[in-house]
Amino acid sequence: MNPEIAALDASATHHRTAGHLVWREWGPSDREAAPLVLLHGGSGSWRHWLRNIAALSQHYRLLVPDMPGLGESALPEEETPAGAALVLRWGLEALLGATRRYHLAGFSFGANVGGQLAAMEGAHIRSYTAIGAASLGLPRPPLDLLKVRDKQGDARREAHRENLARLMIHDRALIDDTALDIQEFNTQHARLRSRGFAGSAMLRDALAEAKAPLAGIWGERDAVAWPDVSARLDVLRSLDPDLLEAVIPNAGHWVAYEAPEAFNAALLGILAQRAA
Repeated sequence: MNPEIAALDASATHHRTAGHLVWREWGPSDREAAPLVLLHGGSGSWRHWLRNIAALSQHYRLLVPDMPGLGESALPEEETPAGAALVLRWGLEALLGATRRYHLAGFSFGANVGGQLAAMEGAHIRSYTAIGAASLGLPRPPLDLLKVRDKQGDARREAHRENLARLMIHDRALIDDTALDIQEFNTQHARLRSRGFAGSAMLRDALAEAKAPLAGIWGERDAVAWPDVSARLDVLRSLDPDLLEAVIPNAGHWVAYEAPEAFNAALLGILAQRAA
């Protein structure tokens, strides 16, 4: 395993909850810090948050699952965002109890699943932050990705690099070996297919039912939203006029990895304003 990933994994507390859902936990050992649940993107794993966990866990009790059907977690019985959210809900009840209150942030497909969870959980959610979200009922630019599963060796690694450049990371120079290692693991372990949900309005509709205050973070050059990131924020603002927002300059879809310092500062700033 990549040494950076291995060291962070070794520092986590590991949990398994109903539905064979695998969680990793970081943060204060006294557990008095407010919980923050991070949901990774489609065809992903907890590794999507690799460059954020150290900074965020200084302030929050981080609970970071491999979402159902991705990473090390089993497929949900219903292979939909709502089906995945239900399994997460079981896990959060087990880990945090019946009186749980937590912040929730979701990246890309994780934002969609997080919206379904926020609608289910109601007042349990202190705040909800969408990061690079789709499923808002808006047009998406066409994205043509290379097939990877039929490739091996250097050709496979270069296909990962090209796909990261087309979809995830705006500055090709920032596609490092760790990003490629993450992409390889995530591709190998992805069983829940999420791309078909991205063009829907499922997230917008779920958040209309949620009670949590909303926030949004995007990379300015997010390939899923370009050239109109502002339209995504407008949808969220129509649901919560007090929306908190941040757009990170010159960063792509996987903004949390490409611009971690700016992203961490933005998310921590949002959460500080949602501390009640």
